[in-house]
Amino acid sequence: MKFLVLGGGAQGSAAAFDLVRRDAVETVILADQSVDSVRPFLRPFVGGKLELQAVDARDHGAVRALMERVDAVVCALPYYFDFEMAELAVESDCHYCDLGGNTEIVEQQRTLHDEAKRRGLSIMPDCGLAPGMVNILAQAGIDRFDETTSVKIRVGGLPQDPEPPLNYQIVYSMEGVLDYYTTLSVVLEGGELVEKVALSEVEDVEFPDPVGTLEAFHTAGGISTMPWRYLGRIPHMEYKTLRYPGHARIMEAVRELGLLSLEPVQVNGTEVVPRDHFIQVVSPKLRKPEGRDLVALRVVVEGVKDGEPGAVQFDLLDYYDAEHGLTAMMRTTGYSLAITSLMQVDGRVTQHGVTTPDEGMPAEAYIEELAKHGVRIERS
Repeated sequence: MKFLVLGGGAQGSAAAFDLVRRDAVETVILADQSVDSVRPFLRPFVGGKLELQAVDARDHGAVRALMERVDAVVCALPYYFDFEMAELAVESDCHYCDLGGNTEIVEQQRTLHDEAKRRGLSIMPDCGLAPGMVNILAQAGIDRFDETTSVKIRVGGLPQDPEPPLNYQIVYSMEGVLDYYTTLSVVLEGGELVEKVALSEVEDVEFPDPVGTLEAFHTAGGISTMPWRYLGRIPHMEYKTLRYPGHARIMEAVRELGLLSLEPVQVNGTEVVPRDHFIQVVSPKLRKPEGRDLVALRVVVEGVKDGEPGAVQFDLLDYYDAEHGLTAMMRTTGYSLAITSLMQVDGRVTQHGVTTPDEGMPAEAYIEELAKHGVRIERS
């Protein structure tokens, strides 16, 4: 099996690390605009299974030439490249998966469904942690019941040693986090689509020590297309982000003061975008190169089976991998992406065309693959 990983950042590097250690994998090509700085955990594989290629994702000819050498494409580029990369993968007869996170682009990718299906290809967007893992677990819960009444998804990336005032460290993109804090989220209430203001409806969620009490609040992006898929069929479905208590209130105040606005303002005769300025000032304080993170996840599905009400709950607490220098966010997101691609190529993903993870991923096999890397989903 041969794979092309597009994007050598945190998640692409983690996906490449997962794939290159597998006996059945012959070659992993890691492609980025620059490949001069390779993560330490990948260096032992360079020149062996791992091939580095400098390529600009906007150079479609160069990207297509790489795709024609592999069985599958793993896209860890920013979301705005996802449609073009999926289209190139179909043209190159490759399976394809990406991190996604933008529902409009997922709908664009669905236009490739018929051609991908005709070619026997699996095209799967939204394959990280959230969206991705949480959707697979939610669907596994839904499948246990004759009738599902509620789906609640809670997930967050957090520092193991929180520092005030935000008790947060950057575990992926600060720009992405602020998008989630300023965009309306879509949930199902009474079986209908309802928009929720980000950072609203804060509730406490209890995890085992040493994590303890976290707070959950509405944010966009993590639930993918599931509310539209189950419109009118499941009364309640929602996604909330997890943080340490007090975070939402502070960020809500920051947002309401206009500091996250994208509308430029004049500052001493210079035009400044408040959010850009906020990111520049705050990011250095939230980047903890030596800071160890964790990922907390809970998915609760309630329903009726054989006339009896019941619930299934999935829990995950995953921690920074000190041996290899991988964050918990890289493990849960990058590994999820790699496992999806592996299962597309080896035939365990049986649906061809464009499907989201909840539509196309076999949950039990996926959970087993995660466990091989110590990412263990607890079910109750």
